[in-house]
Amino acid sequence: MARLARPYYGWLIAGALAITETVSWGIVYYSFSVFLVPMETELGATRAQLSIAFSLALLLSGAAAIPVGWWLDRHGGRALMTAGSLAAAGLVWAWSRAESLAGLYLIFAGLGLTMAAVLYDPAFAVLTAWFSRRRHRALTLLTLVAGLASTIFVPLSTRLLGQLGWRSALAVLAATLLLITVPLHALVLRRRPQDLGLALDGDLIHQPSPGSPQPSTPRRPARAVLRSAPFWLLTTAFMLSSGVSVAAGVHFIPYLLGQRHTAAFAAGLAGLIGLMQLPGRLLYDPLGQRVPRRWLTAGSLLLQGGALLLLFGTPGATRLVAFVIFFGMANGVLTLARATGVADLFGPAHYGSLSGVMAFWITLARAAGPSAVALLYAAAGQRYESALLLMAGVMAFAALAYLAAEHAGQRQPLLIVLAKPSAPATAWIEPKAAMPPLEA
Repeated sequence: MARLARPYYGWLIAGALAITETVSWGIVYYSFSVFLVPMETELGATRAQLSIAFSLALLLSGAAAIPVGWWLDRHGGRALMTAGSLAAAGLVWAWSRAESLAGLYLIFAGLGLTMAAVLYDPAFAVLTAWFSRRRHRALTLLTLVAGLASTIFVPLSTRLLGQLGWRSALAVLAATLLLITVPLHALVLRRRPQDLGLALDGDLIHQPSPGSPQPSTPRRPARAVLRSAPFWLLTTAFMLSSGVSVAAGVHFIPYLLGQRHTAAFAAGLAGLIGLMQLPGRLLYDPLGQRVPRRWLTAGSLLLQGGALLLLFGTPGATRLVAFVIFFGMANGVLTLARATGVADLFGPAHYGSLSGVMAFWITLARAAGPSAVALLYAAAGQRYESALLLMAGVMAFAALAYLAAEHAGQRQPLLIVLAKPSAPATAWIEPKAAMPPLEA
């Protein structure tokens, strides 16, 4: 009787990460807004003072992304994500015990470091080591499930808050983080398929016969990529788009309230933006098989900028709904485009290090974007029109930067055949071949 083929272990890792990312994002990132008002009352701090804690966490997560990326390239994500989730659970529990503003700042400084170790970037690096042809599908699965984090955990945190109070609610969330994410990271994650005798995507490993030519596959050093124009153009594109996306999300509810809409209506539309990311992510892989991905990504950048123009003036319900649909779907596509862009353009060899540097700049933009829009709003006499025009222009520039990165990146490598026709093999060769293929 023929034995059934075992499912590829990489899909088990993808499923585990889909669960842990949902829980980690829901508790470490999204729950802060739920507990802001009760903390304001009990700790005797202003909303602005408390918000500094979350901003501090974001900035430190960006700074930690670079060493985290270096670690991922050399050691994989198992130990890092296990330790990060363990620390995150302890820090969320410490958050439930916070008695002062200074103590809260210290706790969120630690949470910022754990964000770099447990949120999307390390998970993307882990899956990139396990998938090649099916990378887009694996990352779609991950982000599709994790995209429900706010949908699940904001209502759950709100219910716990109402039943238990904010301190006990956070203690329950800390236990949830501990019991779900730590075991899955520790028991399921592995560094690479070769460690289990597997090949990328679950392909069979072909053992070469004695005397057969061995393919030479030198890797471009990470430091060479970091000095290249394509990398910084790609970073610029995603840095600008992330800053605009976060700024628009932060200011959308105040914008609607300024248009004399009710708070319930504003909150409902804001929640739908997050929900509309899901169909964008679902369509990313099927559309990418029919449309060149560079045009899909550039089009999404332009679509997001164009959606902002729908808010210009005094938009009616139709324009507001169109904004929610287009902005949300484009944001869903761009999350996946950033996850796959580094590996697609530069290869997976130094994914962690390269994406870590990119994440640093993206985090700075995410932190600065809302403040920049607030300054423009104040300078324009408490009106958003100037900010909307500027953000739309920034998204158009981001699309141009992305296309320039793709164009320049595709001109650099030469694909040549090194082996005989009976044993084909390929390698990436730099135009300036004098540079040896050294590790970073």
